[in-house]
Amino acid sequence: METLKTCSGEKISSVSDWVKNQIKQDEIDKYLENNHDFIDDAKIKQTLQDNQKVSKERIRGILEKAHEINLMDDADVAALVNVTDPDLRQEVFQAAEEIKKQVYDNRIVTFAPLYLSSKCVNGCRYCGFREDNGMQVRRVLSQEEVEAETHVLASKIGHKRLVIVFGEHPDSAVDYIADTMKTVYSVHDKVRNGVGEIRRVNVNAAPMSIADMKKLYNSGIGTFQVFQETYDHEIYRQMHPANTLKGNYGWRLYSLHRAMEAGIDDVAIGTLFGLADWKFDVMGMVAHARDLEKRFGLGPHTISVPRLEPAIGTDFSFIKNWVSDEDFRYIVAVLRVAIPYAGLIVTNREKPEMIKSLIDIITQRDADSRIGIGAYSAAYKAGTLGKDEQLLDKAQFELGDTRSLDAIIRELAETGHIVSFCTAGYRCGRTGKKIMGLLKSGQEGCFCKLNAVLTFQEWLEDFASEETRKIGMEIINKEILENLRLQYSPGTRVELVKMDDPFNTVLHPGFKGTVVSVDDIGTIHVAW
Repeated sequence: METLKTCSGEKISSVSDWVKNQIKQDEIDKYLENNHDFIDDAKIKQTLQDNQKVSKERIRGILEKAHEINLMDDADVAALVNVTDPDLRQEVFQAAEEIKKQVYDNRIVTFAPLYLSSKCVNGCRYCGFREDNGMQVRRVLSQEEVEAETHVLASKIGHKRLVIVFGEHPDSAVDYIADTMKTVYSVHDKVRNGVGEIRRVNVNAAPMSIADMKKLYNSGIGTFQVFQETYDHEIYRQMHPANTLKGNYGWRLYSLHRAMEAGIDDVAIGTLFGLADWKFDVMGMVAHARDLEKRFGLGPHTISVPRLEPAIGTDFSFIKNWVSDEDFRYIVAVLRVAIPYAGLIVTNREKPEMIKSLIDIITQRDADSRIGIGAYSAAYKAGTLGKDEQLLDKAQFELGDTRSLDAIIRELAETGHIVSFCTAGYRCGRTGKKIMGLLKSGQEGCFCKLNAVLTFQEWLEDFASEETRKIGMEIINKEILENLRLQYSPGTRVELVKMDDPFNTVLHPGFKGTVVSVDDIGTIHVAW
């Protein structure tokens, strides 16, 4: 183990001493109201009970209001989660698809998780990384190994975004995370026509102090993710031993508040569905978004919906709240309409058919994912990239979809989706309140659609198989044509600026006319 220090630089001699120095009680207490956090279990349960039986007319009114792209009222969320009628649930799905289209259009963002450490001081009963799991191989990647993983991700697979993931341990604490981001951003490899590089690094890590969060902010962090796992206080207590860092509910609950206070304005919430009653946890996620809005004027940038999956050395016989496929799909639809401005992530925990059924509701998914420590470079050396291979003794859980990025992009293009690799908005400072205002007003697409098309074409030219490139270019050409027809609709007045026809003797710069149509090859027909 490396020499340990507190955030003030004081040396620490042991892991136990490090653990004792992590939680800052004053950075919990400052956010409490009347000595209570914002999750009122009794109130949530009562709201759910009060909204068990609601009319179809009320549900339809809730869905109509959701198109205003504001955070949904608690009572309305409770009404939606209590819907069991299949036809009425289908109306919720339809509204979810409409809202996704309204806010994000047909764009899907892809990313990859990069697991960097499996050491952990916690004892979460459901997690393969828990400290007492003797079947788990423990590793923390060196910076040289991080660089090797990044070369594969950026120049062999073609990813532009990563979420880097860490166990909670002094060997992978804030300074290691900051160094890791620097290493990832330093990789620039020559590929077919351009450069393979990671342009945005999101972080999924343990809760930290405000001082530590400022270190991540200064290191160029993208989005900071901390998932509450469950908002139910009692279930949380049962799943996380009290003598561990993660056993402190409040320290975890307010981790994103501290991130916001440290200057990180893109934060992400999530629940591990299957631990508690899913209806309660949907209500908890909305409450979390509401408190962030209340205190910082800004809700979560993304929301994630991981579902419990098998993990090596882990007995799940104690789990009482498994979520069915039908209910899981409905959870995603409800969250889309309840927190309509947020990006919505479904990961490769789920099987391909499940993700495909939700693709018109979600905004992000991972692809070509490997969650074993050091798994990308190991697969590249073994020639098994893009193949169904999992290193379960080095992974936190099992994956449901292990297909290659090329195969997933081909499937997305076949179903009419543009895969966006764009990170220009973040690099231009269009984060936090700036991007949230654009999302709520529906104007974000004006900035992002063209960039999405350009970065999609960049990826096709640098990494795609011939089959995928062909299908991808077809949808790009379709998007360009649709944009032309939108920009130059019939009746639009135009002025001739330049004409490169050597045989033209009639039209000259300054001539004005009216657009008649745009044909199928993109020619604009004008009555001059």
